[in-house]
Amino acid sequence: MFKSLKLRGAITLIVCLGSLYFLIPTFISNIPSPWNKYVFKEKIHLGLDLQGGMHLVLEIDTDKALETMMERTSNDLKESLMDNRVRFRNLEKTKGATISMELTDPEGKNALENVLREHYPDLEIESADPRENGYFVTLKFNEKRANELKKLTVEHSLETIRNRVDQFGISEPEIIPEGNNRILVQLPGIKDPERAKNLIGKTALLEFKLVDDENSLEEALRGNIPEGDIIAYGIRADRSTGERGSSPYLLKNKTLLTGASLETAKVQIADRFGDVTVGLKFNSQGADDFERITGENIRKRLAIVLDGVVHSAPVIQEKISGGQAQITGNFTMEEARDLAIVLRAGALPAPVNILEERTVGPSLGSDSIRQGVLATIIGSLLIFLFMIVYYRLSGAVADVALVIQILLILAILAAFRATLTLPGIAGMLLTVGVAVDANILIFERIREEMRTGKTARLSLDTGYDRALITIIDTHITGIISAIVLIFFGTGPIKGFAVTTIIGLLASLFTAIFITKVIFDYAMWNFNIKKISI
Repeated sequence: MFKSLKLRGAITLIVCLGSLYFLIPTFISNIPSPWNKYVFKEKIHLGLDLQGGMHLVLEIDTDKALETMMERTSNDLKESLMDNRVRFRNLEKTKGATISMELTDPEGKNALENVLREHYPDLEIESADPRENGYFVTLKFNEKRANELKKLTVEHSLETIRNRVDQFGISEPEIIPEGNNRILVQLPGIKDPERAKNLIGKTALLEFKLVDDENSLEEALRGNIPEGDIIAYGIRADRSTGERGSSPYLLKNKTLLTGASLETAKVQIADRFGDVTVGLKFNSQGADDFERITGENIRKRLAIVLDGVVHSAPVIQEKISGGQAQITGNFTMEEARDLAIVLRAGALPAPVNILEERTVGPSLGSDSIRQGVLATIIGSLLIFLFMIVYYRLSGAVADVALVIQILLILAILAAFRATLTLPGIAGMLLTVGVAVDANILIFERIREEMRTGKTARLSLDTGYDRALITIIDTHITGIISAIVLIFFGTGPIKGFAVTTIIGLLASLFTAIFITKVIFDYAMWNFNIKKISI
């Protein structure tokens, strides 16, 4: 197939022109308007170490997620036990992801086991201590379900953080899982690190709870909290002075509606004073639930609670249909926008802790680019000079192939939207050295054949044939090593490995294919009898 010189020449030309096509946006910033719709749109993406930005390692509190899940399960279990007439008291979620209760019937343990078997297969009895006329029982998730929930929590957190970052407008972020409960977040080009941290780390659990106006708030603050109630605090701002304080609320612990029913959230201007609010719109199921909740609780106060903080607690004047509500709270425009983003992206299933934080300034990134480019240019020039001095015109052919190899590596990075990092530049330099080694191996084989008195044509063909197996073997070995680095390495190591694989594949193509095309073209068209090598 590749015996035809015209076909091989056409493939070489297509590869070179294709590489230039994908690199146009990277090297030409302002493309004239008649042409910009015909060119490739993506520049080479630069990594965090080259353009600056933020590096975060987040830890997902999966144990807290289990506790939250167990809290919901305990509420459902109460109703199931009552429906099945199992006598119990003091059923509550205890420390950790466990539920404790007192069974007040000697046969209660068997009845509980039946309920768990039929309705709660993920729960198991951790302990059952005999008591007078009953048992004190502790329940927990079985190990398989607990591990599944932890894994789902990390996956859900990863997707939620990715949605938030995408809506925040950060280009080329890297958000990947690390280990069992960690997430690596790299945000190149970020200009406001604190705002980004708040956006990523906010749990954004939106809940609607009724205010308990039937019991005394003062008594609750003294420690006499009615069963089924909690104390939460809201932010109170003085419009005249701008000072902020907190005010307590006595709320029913039962959550009537959550942010899971939201369809969208957007910033709104509330009134002539310019107060900023966040408007909420529920999906069809959420709208039906909201209409039912407001219809059943007219003249009562409904608290809108975000991450445990009460933002407002308006009195329900009438049934509210249409599935719309709003959150007020003396927001700035930026705070309201960020809150709308996290609500649209959804709540994190568990709290997030920042274990590691690094910020790379744009000036440091510029220095890295300048030094990396300078190292590449100096290293390449020395290689080019050596090849011409030592192998003469054949060395010039190898230099042309090296230039095409570098263009091909950069074009592949741009075409597949891969990210170029400082270790990636190091990988590129390494593969240039490997390509030179391949060319040297070919040239030395050709020299050996010429010393035996063979013709230039025969020496060229034999030299390439004999060097081919060795070159392929060394390149495949390098590619396998780089693949191992991708699977087991961290971010910078992966960047090095990816660029190395691309460079080695490009090296195979340029060292074996392109240089042979150039030599064959010169042989056939200029009737060369002796190779300058």
